[in-house]
Amino acid sequence: MSTEIKRITHLVGGNSWTGVAERTSKVYNPATGQVTGELDLASAATVDEVVKVAHEASRAWGQTSLTKRTQVLFAYRELVNQHKDEIAALITAEHGKVLSDAVGEVTRGLEVIEFACGIPHLLKGGFSEGVSTKVDVYSIRQPLGVSAVISPFNFPAMVPMWFVPIAVACGNSVVIKPSEKDPSAANAMAGLWKEAGLPDGVVNVLHGDKEAVDRLLEHPDIKSVSFVGSTPIAKYVYENGTRNGKRVQALGGAKNHMIVLPDADLDLAADAAVNAGFGSAGERCMAISALVAVEPIADELIGKIKDRMAKLKTGDGTRGCDMGPLVTGPHRDKVVGYVAAGVDEGAELTVDGRNGDVDGAAEGFWLAPTLFDKVTPEMSIYTDEIFGPVLSVVRVPSYDAALDLVNSNPYGNGTAIFTNDGGAARRFQNEVEVGMVGVNVPIPVPMAYYSFGGWKNSLFGDTHAHGMDGVHFFTRTKVVTSRWLDPSHGGINLGFPTHD
Repeated sequence: MSTEIKRITHLVGGNSWTGVAERTSKVYNPATGQVTGELDLASAATVDEVVKVAHEASRAWGQTSLTKRTQVLFAYRELVNQHKDEIAALITAEHGKVLSDAVGEVTRGLEVIEFACGIPHLLKGGFSEGVSTKVDVYSIRQPLGVSAVISPFNFPAMVPMWFVPIAVACGNSVVIKPSEKDPSAANAMAGLWKEAGLPDGVVNVLHGDKEAVDRLLEHPDIKSVSFVGSTPIAKYVYENGTRNGKRVQALGGAKNHMIVLPDADLDLAADAAVNAGFGSAGERCMAISALVAVEPIADELIGKIKDRMAKLKTGDGTRGCDMGPLVTGPHRDKVVGYVAAGVDEGAELTVDGRNGDVDGAAEGFWLAPTLFDKVTPEMSIYTDEIFGPVLSVVRVPSYDAALDLVNSNPYGNGTAIFTNDGGAARRFQNEVEVGMVGVNVPIPVPMAYYSFGGWKNSLFGDTHAHGMDGVHFFTRTKVVTSRWLDPSHGGINLGFPTHD
């Protein structure tokens, strides 16, 4: 079956780019293995062209009233909600996740837009009257200018929405650099900004690879960089961006543990492990990839997980399946390689997804849910972020051993504990060295008015995404000290200013 190959290009100043790209890359439908798009990749010169448009737009937008900005945000929220099924279909067609999961992604992104609609309150400064005789001091928050957002393939709609609505609400213009693997959702969502009344050039989409990223990191008119991706690239972005004087928040990889204590509801825990381990084919930075079973419950828990896995349907995301394909053929092969390595290193392969039944084209990038037991901390399936539907069970004798396992890991993005013991849960949330913690919640992604981000090698920079951290990241504070003299005041005094 042949598929029409569409051209996907940059969105600059509210319009599709009309230039000719020196380089392009292919976009695939992961469920069929077919090429569906040809993506223009930006050169350094194209980056300069787009940033120039964004820089010019930022001047007027930064001076636009909060009332007008809020009107645009409310309109944008309604448009995204109206078009969420269309955006979800684009995600499924290029990422592969099932439609219900894609709709959920857009819905979570909407929460950040709704948070940004409250920008008049969020940008309020402080005021101190009469700090000295007839002297007042107050603080204001002002936009940075042009913000770059470099987003990953696994959430092509939600991750840009973590940053873009808040950056825009704060008065900045934005250049979005989506993943080359699934770029169409970013274009669709950026196009809705224009319909919402946002001036041309405030939100732009730039497609590219390392050449484009490197130019964004060094461009003098880019004032901040928000990045989500793997830890090695997050570190690279942070080091190079800050070296060039930019404000950077770089969210990296993860190895998320879910601890199950002996007193836990094992049916609830089994449901959670399957949902968090295999949702979106495990291609989530908050996916549970290490299940830490505190003995003696491992055998019973694994049995319940296997029963649930047997009922999962893997296949084309448009056919009502539970789990879709992996995003590309090379990534699927990499994950399959980890499965082979786990066997070679002595883990017990309890469920082998390499031979699973699939409701989809043979050419798709398939790997069904896979379960390992008796995994030890030195195995590569434990140490590495696999980013696929591979769940590893690690057996430990006690709560203390489980906690040590989590805290000794170089990542600190998300974690969860399943227990009916409130004291144990409270102790865990206090002692665990991880940025986001779930208690009987397997994927503790916070609401938009709290901030998203991990610790250790899961975050480079000191500012998390959205929430008040996001408002602070996309603004800079100015403090004004003011004195209005009355007619009776005057005179010369060369002494050091003091507060009377």
